[in-house]
Amino acid sequence: MTFALASLAEALNTPAPWLTPYVPAARAVLAARSDSVADALNAASGDDIRFVEQAALPEGEAYESFIARTGCVPTRDNLHDLFNGLVWLSYPKTKRRLNLLHAGEIMARGSVAGARGPLRDAMTLFDENAAILQAPSVFVDALRSRNWHALFVERRAQWASAHLALFGHALLEKLMQPRKAITAHVWLVDELSDDAIAASLTLSRLATKDFLPLPVLGVPDWWSANERPSFYDDADVFRRPR
Repeated sequence: MTFALASLAEALNTPAPWLTPYVPAARAVLAARSDSVADALNAASGDDIRFVEQAALPEGEAYESFIARTGCVPTRDNLHDLFNGLVWLSYPKTKRRLNLLHAGEIMARGSVAGARGPLRDAMTLFDENAAILQAPSVFVDALRSRNWHALFVERRAQWASAHLALFGHALLEKLMQPRKAITAHVWLVDELSDDAIAASLTLSRLATKDFLPLPVLGVPDWWSANERPSFYDDADVFRRPR
């Protein structure tokens, strides 16, 4: 078993709250007992998407274009790509929508593999670091104004009515070694489902970089240290608006 798969297996012994949406897919992947991340992901996937070794990506072809053209995701034997695969298995419609937007932008701009631009940067930011939030308006207002005390202390008990899922695979990878400063880019939705998240991904909204910063380890019940109200006094992490 690779280091990535072994690390995931260890994490599932006592899954952190942010891993909860991925536990079913992760258990299916680990059940394959494969020495390859790509093969392990394939054992848990359907016919819509396949995972291939990184060497399958032709030189000079953009990663996103290759996925759109072949339905195959180049995958390395590391945690970053393992979490990317778990997100594909858990939110396939959203990942497919994001990939098609990427590929369409590449085609429209005549981009080569290394060229990007503001819109593709926003798509990548979503793919790598997004957290999806469905919450009452009072939560959203506090988040927009960065009123951390209201969000995490005054309304702490009301977090039971909010729904937060981490989507970015780089974000999930970083949380394998939790640090207080880890911050997600929150994307607001009316419903926390694969269909609803995919539908929310429009070029016009992505172009505005409609994200809100959230230090994810401040979420109640996500880290024991945040049980103390003083946890949120750290202005280097819980920053006030400029």
